[in-house]
Amino acid sequence: MYLKGKIDLHMHTTVSDGSDSPEELLRAVRNTGLVFFAVSDHDAVKGCRIVRGLLGAGDPAFVNGAEFSCRDELGKYHILGYAYDPEAAAMRELVGRGHGLRMKKVKARLDFIRDEFGFSFPEEEIQTLLAMDNPGKPHIGNLMVKYGYAKSKEEAIHDYINRKRFKNEFVRPEEAIAGILKSGGIPVLAHPAFGSGDELIVGEEMEQRLKRLIGYGLQGVEAFYSGFSPKLKSEMLKYAAQYELYVTAGSDYHGKNKLIPLGDTGMDENTPVPEGMLRFIEAVDPKLPGLLLSR
Repeated sequence: MYLKGKIDLHMHTTVSDGSDSPEELLRAVRNTGLVFFAVSDHDAVKGCRIVRGLLGAGDPAFVNGAEFSCRDELGKYHILGYAYDPEAAAMRELVGRGHGLRMKKVKARLDFIRDEFGFSFPEEEIQTLLAMDNPGKPHIGNLMVKYGYAKSKEEAIHDYINRKRFKNEFVRPEEAIAGILKSGGIPVLAHPAFGSGDELIVGEEMEQRLKRLIGYGLQGVEAFYSGFSPKLKSEMLKYAAQYELYVTAGSDYHGKNKLIPLGDTGMDENTPVPEGMLRFIEAVDPKLPGLLLSR
């Protein structure tokens, strides 16, 4: 089985840390010719609601998505949720918890770079930042560049913002997975080999991590990802088959905030569809395989 076109199930809008509004993202999706896509903003479902309300006849297939930044004593994880009910109490609670922690961290980071490095901003800039749906490190980094405190957003984050550490408050992976499942959704581990910072998780460590998350209810892995080498992709496909996990493909598109093209997942129409991806597509909607796949 092969895809009739590219899919991309991992992208961000201005609702979190992307540079495209939901409307602009939908136009980009149409222009790119994707056949199946998801909006996966951090700790938010608003972008999905907007995009779903704009879809019309002839548009590509769409599924609700969201991405939750998680941490526990053993590391950092990004958990994607798909096909959930955005009105479910468990999803509203999970989004609210993630958003609350995000806002607390933004304020703490602003205080940190002011107290540690003397980087201050006009009050109207701070209020504009805090009024965003889900502000984060990229938004603070852009402000630092604007006011001459750093040459680039990447420098701002790496050299200054990331020096602020948070040890005690985070969404745990089991909490995110449980919230997604209770909302009728499918929990998937985003870019599984990438941990905190430059950490690369492979081999036995990757397998142990997967076993623990599967024990919490994890159902899939993002085996096709823009930053994966062929070797990393092959390893994740191996584990997906071994543990009967769903397989997804995502670029992690952020518009101008990351140099990743829309639809850049390492998978195209010439890539055989793995069994785990076929099952994922069927789980989202039993009608989708007939629309997306060809022999």
